[in-house]
Amino acid sequence: MRKWVMAAAALAALPSVASAQDAEAGKAVFKKCLACHAVGPDAKNKVGPVLNGIVGRKAGAVEGFNYSDAMKAAGKTWDEATLDAYLADPKGYIPGNKMVFVGVKDEADRKNLIAFLKDQK
Repeated sequence: MRKWVMAAAALAALPSVASAQDAEAGKAVFKKCLACHAVGPDAKNKVGPVLNGIVGRKAGAVEGFNYSDAMKAAGKTWDEATLDAYLADPKGYIPGNKMVFVGVKDEADRKNLIAFLKDQK
């Protein structure tokens, strides 16, 4: 009986651990993006567009950034699902885009990065 109770307790804890998004950990992951992207109140476009307010924004919509034709024509709106797919494989998700980054392969890192980006207004 004791083993069953311990197993049930461990399983009950899994969903909260597996689905938790940590914006602070995402800030650390964002360091991989800093060479090309900026966030924050004084952020300006760099090699890549400013990422403030990316969640809920249409792809290819940052004023003054020269997007690829592929990104402008993607017809995507950035939400958690589209960001997750794009960050996992940028070239595969939107072929022909200009981002040379190979992607964030670790799912937890992507989720944390998205949590961080959601906080950037």
